[in-house]
Amino acid sequence: MLSPDAIKLDRYFKWQKRLKNVPNILAAIRIFLAFLMYLFLVNRDLFNIHSSWLDYFAALIFVIASITDFFDGFIARNFNAVSKIGEILDPLADKMLTLGAFLGLLFLHRANAWAVYLILVREFFITGLRVAMASEGLSVKASFAGKVKTVSQMVAIGFLLMDWPCGNCFLWIAVFLTIYSGLDYLKVYIKAHNA
Repeated sequence: MLSPDAIKLDRYFKWQKRLKNVPNILAAIRIFLAFLMYLFLVNRDLFNIHSSWLDYFAALIFVIASITDFFDGFIARNFNAVSKIGEILDPLADKMLTLGAFLGLLFLHRANAWAVYLILVREFFITGLRVAMASEGLSVKASFAGKVKTVSQMVAIGFLLMDWPCGNCFLWIAVFLTIYSGLDYLKVYIKAHNA
């Protein structure tokens, strides 16, 4: 017969094992939400409602998807629920969400094409750099600058989805922070190779 402490420990490990899949489920939900948001942005003729309602729905979907991104990372870090598939799914879901939002906003002529181009080039470059770093056994954790960049992009996307004033101002702030955080990753990579 197991002691009460052993039973508690056994329950804890079972609970933690179940929790390990939650970040992956949240990332998969985010991928689906990115597709749904994009649908509301570029296929407006499919829906028999006023376009402002489609903006609200797209913005709501984006907010929900962004919340899943927060909880995905929070659970993975704080409950040791990190997995190999999660390390692939999480950034993929993030890129699909921002890519879907920016392409949809370009389709609606709400976002500056050069700003979106600069953001997407940086995102693809850093994704490739992170893959190279991971293959060399270097740390690829998001930096503080990377987290600030993500928040700035989310704010810009939110303003642009709602077609609020200053949306493109926030977009250019996001461009600056996106390029800055990309240079931050590049410095880490160069420093690791010169060490």
